[in-house]
Amino acid sequence: MKKIKQLLWAVGLVSLTLPAWAFEGDAQRGQAAAAVCMACHQADGSGLNIPGGESWPRLAGMNAEHLYKQLLDFQQGRRTNATMAPFAQMLNDQQLRDVSVYYSQLPATPASGYQGVDAELLAHGERLATRGDWDRYIVPCASCHGPDNQGAGAHFPGIAGQHAGYIERQLRDWQQGQRDNDPQHLMLAIAERMDDRDIRAVSAWLASQPAQ
Repeated sequence: MKKIKQLLWAVGLVSLTLPAWAFEGDAQRGQAAAAVCMACHQADGSGLNIPGGESWPRLAGMNAEHLYKQLLDFQQGRRTNATMAPFAQMLNDQQLRDVSVYYSQLPATPASGYQGVDAELLAHGERLATRGDWDRYIVPCASCHGPDNQGAGAHFPGIAGQHAGYIERQLRDWQQGQRDNDPQHLMLAIAERMDDRDIRAVSAWLASQPAQ
């Protein structure tokens, strides 16, 4: 219990310990620069859920500062992905900002990957996402990702309405140490306590929820 209290304390202090982004971008310029993104993330920013493959996340309606941070992390090697890295390298810093603003202003689109999932698994996912599992020190997603998991600033993205395949892949990457660009290693501390059923359940339930 002491460790989980320390984890929540870190969440409360994260806004004090992490720098704020001085952020400006132009959506019109971003639309032109986003031409390199559309093959995977689609023209409307909806992304694509690919069962058993690499799912591409929805960018439409996401927080601009969060999108910028992720693009910058790909560009500078703090986050690795063989598909994303070369595209991030094509854009200069202002283009990264412009693209981020452009996608943030697009209307959020529905997610996929939860259709056909049985009600019991979805109910388990809802419990984890909204109440957690304190017996195993699994913190509710909303503790960091904000009310209704709609996001909280640059460092905690909206995960409601994101494709199930993408959420699942990220949880597994954190669990296996293949992703490590989150504040205070919070996601590692949570993902390492989740089993396969937990990951599938919470990914499906979050995908079934509406994005803002």
